Order: sequence, then C-alpha cells, then structure tokens
Amino acid sequence: MDYKEKWDNIEDQIRTIGVLTSGGDAPGMNAAIRAVVRAGIAKGFEVRGIRRGYHGLLKEEIIDMKARDVSDIIQRGGTILQTARCQSMMTKEGQQKAAAILKKYGIDALVVIGGDGSFRGARDLSKLGVKVICIPGTIDLDIACTDYSIGFDTAVNTAMEAIDKIRDTSTSHERCSIVEVMGRAAGYIGMWCGIANGAEKILIPEEVGEFYEEDIIADIIRCNKAGKKNYIIINAEGVGDTMEMAKRIEAATGIETRATILGHMQRGGSPSCKDRVYASMMGSKAAELLSEGKYNRVIAYKDAKYIDLDIDKALAETKHISDYRYHMTRVRL
Repeated sequence: MDYKEKWDNIEDQIRTIGVLTSGGDAPGMNAAIRAVVRAGIAKGFEVRGIRRGYHGLLKEEIIDMKARDVSDIIQRGGTILQTARCQSMMTKEGQQKAAAILKKYGIDALVVIGGDGSFRGARDLSKLGVKVICIPGTIDLDIACTDYSIGFDTAVNTAMEAIDKIRDTSTSHERCSIVEVMGRAAGYIGMWCGIANGAEKILIPEEVGEFYEEDIIADIIRCNKAGKKNYIIINAEGVGDTMEMAKRIEAATGIETRATILGHMQRGGSPSCKDRVYASMMGSKAAELLSEGKYNRVIAYKDAKYIDLDIDKALAETKHISDYRYHMTRVRL
C-alpha cells in the first residue's frame, strides 16, 4: 500500500456517525435510536443526534449522544429526537447546505430513520459524498423494499382496538360506522384492520375504483333487512371523504351512520413488542454495516431476514397489496 492509498483509507474511515428521524413519527423510532447509539458506541464510534430531522440539520440542531441519553426510551412512543417535514431538502441548495453542515460537525456517516421521502433525501446526500444508512420507519408500511417498517404493528393494533370499541357502540345503536384510518396513499393499515376487525367493506386507494357507493348502500340495506345489527366500513386516508360519505349513506338508507376519523392517535403510544425488537435489530445492523465500511444502504426485513440493499436499487422497487388478501375480504355470506 503506497502513501496515497493509505491516506485515502484514513480519510474514508468513519469515526463519528449522526442519527436523525424524519417525516412522520412512528412508535419504535426510539428503539431504533437507542440501538444506533448503543451499538455505535460499542463499535468505537462517536454518535451525534440531529433534532427535528433534515429541518434541524439545516438549523444545526446537533447534540452529542451517550448511552445514558438513550436509557429508558425503548418503551416511549414518538421520537426523542423529534421530527419535521423539510421542503428545503428537495432543493439542490438545501442538500448542499446539509452536506456542508455534516462535514462541519465531523459527521462521517448519517443514519436516517424515516419513510420513502426521508430515504430520497438521504440518497441525494449520498450523491454529494455523504455516507448514509436508511432504516424504514413509517406506520404506512409503504416502503417497497421491505416487508416491515417501524411503527406499523403498533399503529394497526391501535386502530384495531379502536374499531372493536366502535363496533360495540355501533351494535348497541344499530348503526353503520365509517372509520377512517391513516396510511396516506397506501392502504395497508386499512386492509389489515378490515381483516382483523371483520369489516363489511374496506376502501383503500389501491382498489377504490372497484367500489361503487350505490353497491355499498344496497349491501347495507340488505344486511339490515337480514337482521344485522351493525355495519363497519374501513375507509383508508387516501380515499378520504369520510364525513360526506356518512351523510350520503344515512340519507340513502335511513340508517344512522357515524363517521370516525382515528387520525394521529395511530402514531402515538408505547410501541408493541414487535416494533421494539425489529427496530432494535435494524438500528444495531446500521452500526454494524458502518463498522464494516458499508454505506449508502437501506436496511430491510425480507423473507424473515434483516438484509441491506443499495439505496438506488431499494428506491426503485415497487410494492402492492396481494390480490389474494384483497379478494379474500370480498367473500360474503
């Protein structure tokens, strides 16, 4: 090894890693932060936390993190580093400023915990020479390269429990209830809750074109005549119009129809065991990859294994809800 090659290797060495959470918060993010910090320190890195995602990075909200800083957080919802949306990271100027700030603070690699938009920001930074590792953290489960994303299990269980309660009161009053769940343009929370709660109808963005309101109205009337005491419709956020739909259905059927929008309660709360364990595994793997000199990777859970993928390849993948799962929900007696 000549002097130049040796010097290049020293320059490429990772000594300090940064970690941030970006986009929507998700239960289990704290478990991932904890694992990145603890595993990073164990691997000999210094670790710095960046508050409020990319927005905080551009504002230089950067703190040193020790093992004590992440004690007693694994059970907490949300993210101790906080999070924010950041339009500036969509611009070349913002990306260049972010890269310069990371260099200024001696951060050799950045661990990004977030969703698809956060990953695109990380990829843009990687094109500017920043070493990045991405961990999927979104309740929407819409990151194509992974079967699991931090927060989904807790969010879907929160929604499921709420819908069980809504069915109880819907039965007491012989109502139709339309429950809107989160997920943006993805219907995974809607589909899972629809199956778990035994919903009569599931409306998700991926398949909404196959539903016609007059058919739903006819089915509600048929079920009511057959003696059914309640009727639950799960309406995914990406479909929308929950309040107006309830008004139209009540007017057409004469059956009291209530709309419930579960909203951000699905983001909060203590993470489930699954979210804590999977997030911890992913956070630990991020530090492990960096210690091996691997970067510009996305960590994914695929076929019951924790794997890592090239960031460009990961972002190029597409995802859809299985036809079997969707059509299985249409079986009616």
